[in-house]
Amino acid sequence: MMQLHIVDETAPLKAVILGTAESCGPVPKPEEAYDPKSLEHILAGTYPKEEDMVKEMDAFAEVFHKYGVKVFRPEVLKDCNQIFSRDIAFVIEDKLFHSNILPDREREFEAIHEVLDQIDPKKIIRPPEEVHIEGGDVMPWNDYIFIGTYTGKDYPDFITARTNKEAVEFIQELFPNKTVKAFELRKSNTNAKDNALHLDCCFQPVGKDKAILHKNGFLVEEEYQWLVDYFGKENIFEIDKDEMYNMFSNVFSISPEVVVSEKSFTRLNNWLREQGFTVEEIPYAEIAKQEGLLRCSTMPLIREK
Repeated sequence: MMQLHIVDETAPLKAVILGTAESCGPVPKPEEAYDPKSLEHILAGTYPKEEDMVKEMDAFAEVFHKYGVKVFRPEVLKDCNQIFSRDIAFVIEDKLFHSNILPDREREFEAIHEVLDQIDPKKIIRPPEEVHIEGGDVMPWNDYIFIGTYTGKDYPDFITARTNKEAVEFIQELFPNKTVKAFELRKSNTNAKDNALHLDCCFQPVGKDKAILHKNGFLVEEEYQWLVDYFGKENIFEIDKDEMYNMFSNVFSISPEVVVSEKSFTRLNNWLREQGFTVEEIPYAEIAKQEGLLRCSTMPLIREK
């Protein structure tokens, strides 16, 4: 049996699910796009090619192997985009949550059966139907669980609004000893530069006490300010609108010292190195066109206690 263990974003990684770009299907039609950035590339004829995305994900897998991380890949489904494993499930402590996602993505969850079969079924939790939650919005951080949400009355109008207030309440009930801190995110179906699809699109902790942050991703200034005060201004790398659009905050930590980043993120990668991090740079710009990057395509299972 696999003992899941995730209490933060950066402890040394032992096991992870990395999505796959194989057999990801034809270019979607504009009306099939789930987010404004994919739509932009569909319309411009620059939607990423499968072979390029497979290469990018192979480069990511190689970095994991270099650090001795056990990597699981989903079973390949024909013509199905299975890149973003963070959407379908996530782990908090020793429990794996099965996200209530768009119904046509249900089979993506079943495709990780190699992992599911190794987990005690009592530790696999399917939230009730009214709870909408995706892994990109969930960040365990020691005594806290940070959750990105949108609670506006127009929630149903946004295909980009992924995690609701029922989800925040559900997680709080399950983890009474943790403080669940929710953040209202800015949503847009049409403008990718005004859309924080998930919390990890505008915020992510790195190391033990630092964070990447984008102010405009947050709807409520006090909530943004809470993060600035919590991490301390000197420990924050503030990204601008274009950098958020390019997914600068969606890097991935293999340990408190090692961060995997996109090779074109020069400003961020320089800052990380100045802070003493080892930065593993890989090409991921094609996958980025679908409004997801390194954190979105991974689902950590075990980080060292």
